[in-house]
Amino acid sequence: MWKRIDHQLKIKAGDGPQAGQFKELGPGREPAVPHPLSLSEFQTVPVFEDISQHVKEVGDQLVKKVNAIFQLDITKDGKTVHQWTIDLKNGSGDTYRGPARLPADTVFTIPEPVFMELILGKMNPQKAFLAGKFKVSGKVLLGQKLERVFKDWAKW
Repeated sequence: MWKRIDHQLKIKAGDGPQAGQFKELGPGREPAVPHPLSLSEFQTVPVFEDISQHVKEVGDQLVKKVNAIFQLDITKDGKTVHQWTIDLKNGSGDTYRGPARLPADTVFTIPEPVFMELILGKMNPQKAFLAGKFKVSGKVLLGQKLERVFKDWAKW
């Protein structure tokens, strides 16, 4: 049979804090209010800026090899927080923030931590896709070309 045990402390009169027992602290901290996410809070921003520099330098070669426009929707807590476009179809290539200016051949919707693991080579893209870690719409097989672009960037 179960026995109930009362865990409340018994407080007697006069057990409160005595005068001078506590020192007065400065004004209290401001309450924690969720701030909108700033760009610096995202790991993907410097990665895409670096990829953009890589595309500027070798874009002509990449356009010949890839011939596709990729839009990457980076999510956090299920909401898109960044959109990046890697255009390796037009001119000498371009990487920019925002949705694709021309229709994207492939759109990736991917959580930031998954993207970072993929870009750092810690996760296999095909296995991650099949496991449902991210979504792809459009021409799915072009993802293999983007994987090669990321690998070339990592060697750069």
